[in-house]
Amino acid sequence: MQDADKGQAADLDGTDLRIGIVQARFNEKLTQQLASSCIAELEALGVAAKHIRHVTVPGALEVPVALNALAQSNRFDALIALGCIIRGETYHFELVANESGTGVSRVALDHEIPVANAILTVEDEAQAWARAEEKGRDAARVAVEMANLLEDLS
Repeated sequence: MQDADKGQAADLDGTDLRIGIVQARFNEKLTQQLASSCIAELEALGVAAKHIRHVTVPGALEVPVALNALAQSNRFDALIALGCIIRGETYHFELVANESGTGVSRVALDHEIPVANAILTVEDEAQAWARAEEKGRDAARVAVEMANLLEDLS
């Protein structure tokens, strides 16, 4: 069976969408770059600044809690998780990366809301800087595309 949607262009029209962003402050210079490029891309896609709710939390482990609160409000078409986890010398990296990722996915599935996960998991700060700007833009595009797709599917 051939997929009828195969080859269709993504719907990246953010007009009238409401987007919630949760940004971890740990590694704040990096996460601020993620946030800046994400918000700029959302606005370029037509999302009105007044329809973007941007909140910050201490670190990546707290991101899912805030996402959950935003999802429960039923005021958003999609959510975005922003953070940066840099590998250290202990197992803590794996714990934080796995648990934050699981929490982000759980919010999306529990609330049936798209959540673009742009929590970087990198080996070092150089890798994070190399990815931050583009990953922020990618998160915006994913959020808008998935919000529009879910609207079409419902």
